[in-house]
Amino acid sequence: MTTDTGRAITPSNGAAIEVRGLTKRFGDRVAVNDVTFEVQRGEVFAFLGPNGSGKSTTIRMLCGILAPTEGTGTVLGYDIRTQQDRIKQHIGYMSQRFSLYEDLTVRENLEFYAGIYTVPRPLLAARVTELIAMAGLEGREGQLAAQLSGGWKQRLALGCAIVHRPPLLFLDEPTAGVDPVSRREFWTMIHGLAATGVTVFATTHYLDEAEHSNRVAMIDSGVLTAIATPADFKAHYLHGTLFSIRTPDILETLTLLQSRPETADVSLYGDAIHALMQTGDEATLRAALAAAGIEDATVEVIPPSLEDVFISLMKRS
Repeated sequence: MTTDTGRAITPSNGAAIEVRGLTKRFGDRVAVNDVTFEVQRGEVFAFLGPNGSGKSTTIRMLCGILAPTEGTGTVLGYDIRTQQDRIKQHIGYMSQRFSLYEDLTVRENLEFYAGIYTVPRPLLAARVTELIAMAGLEGREGQLAAQLSGGWKQRLALGCAIVHRPPLLFLDEPTAGVDPVSRREFWTMIHGLAATGVTVFATTHYLDEAEHSNRVAMIDSGVLTAIATPADFKAHYLHGTLFSIRTPDILETLTLLQSRPETADVSLYGDAIHALMQTGDEATLRAALAAAGIEDATVEVIPPSLEDVFISLMKRS
């Protein structure tokens, strides 16, 4: 999918990312297995899966860091097999390790990455000032990166990743180990970038982050299990009725539900139980619990969350 001149070509569907049959093997282990998907320009696309599912391997192939064993693909029209250097010039990449130089200051890190990405010198000062403001790092320009907290390092790393204004931003579990407030503030910045037309491809295992994406792809053991919008996942990927059950006898109730043939899935959610039942209604379930001696249970039908869908799909796969 390249031209003789090495220039990018525009996919017929206008996708920012397009892969077909993407596979990566490490010896006998298949880390990514025959994955096919597209990411549209301007989309926030969440790549969701448990640890070791193939998320990071996929993103590294798309960024030109790893060569695929099989399959084809383009990123911004550049071939992932033959034009890795061109891909790296046109994307932003941020990993969970933040890739900062801790012995440099905030401003020095931004200036260093601006040099790596060949930001024109006449634009450098204004661009660095703009990114410091975006990240809320005013007053910290002279502080060493090593002295920043996890949340501040995260903001600085994002600034370094977009210093050259890339049209496509890859985020590889960028909020791992960061506190909830910093995670929320970070995603506010990400959606602000998306509103300007930047395409965002993010690997994550945080369900609340995936909830706010345009589309979600779920991967497990290297196999892509489903792609849909969060709303479509919740509307179409659970088969049955989801109940929330609260009872003082939570372990006894959990054991009982696991033994019933109509139970499709059951999990603990804090002080409640979520039970996906293939048949029955609230009265039927309440009667079944009472017959087993569990009489103080509160039973109600609830709409599924993306977490309910994710857990169910992972168990099925």
